[in-house]
Amino acid sequence: MNSRTPSSRTGRSGRSRSRDSPSREERKEVTRRAIVSAALSLLEERSFAALSLREVTREAGIAPAAFYRHFESMEALGLVLIDESFRALRDLLRTARTGKLDPSRVIESSVDMLIEGVNQRREYWRFIGRERSSGVTVLRYAIRTEIRLVTSELAIDLARFPGLNAWSSEDLNILARLIVNAMISIAEAIEDTADGSDAALADIKRTAVKQLRMIVVGVTGWRSTL
Repeated sequence: MNSRTPSSRTGRSGRSRSRDSPSREERKEVTRRAIVSAALSLLEERSFAALSLREVTREAGIAPAAFYRHFESMEALGLVLIDESFRALRDLLRTARTGKLDPSRVIESSVDMLIEGVNQRREYWRFIGRERSSGVTVLRYAIRTEIRLVTSELAIDLARFPGLNAWSSEDLNILARLIVNAMISIAEAIEDTADGSDAALADIKRTAVKQLRMIVVGVTGWRSTL
């Protein structure tokens, strides 16, 4: 065999290593995801405060000491869960920002996307719904911070709409807060449905669309002052 044949690679130790073997970083990411998945699985029936490191590592199939190669503490793990949980909401707002919603039914399209996003990541919304009003203080404040950041980003986007570009920053932030809070309450209602049946989701969608339309009606009648 030619010494340049690419079927294997020989390191300084003389041992060959297949190119298909995962790298150290890839193995580390697999373990990290296993920890996150294990935590989310255990959080289905309990709060984060009731979760122990040993339970998480046992569920993930790793030694407790290996946990600290990926997270500094259980609270650090909780913060990662919060960050990942809010990606769905950010993705929805980003989609609306880039004009990917049906312009003839913006509210309905937004609700459809939210329902789809929550159904795909129910475990994250279950975690947020439980922890944002109780539980570990650090996580509770982190959730509030995320909500404020999402609200600020939405307020900036709203200022670009005709009619809203003359609104004060305070009023834009209040409107953004109304929309974000509505979206979170809708997500929690979806997560609370035990069976996720079409009938239950249809009822949630009907209420959600009405709620957002009421906000829009209020917008058309509001006169903002700087």
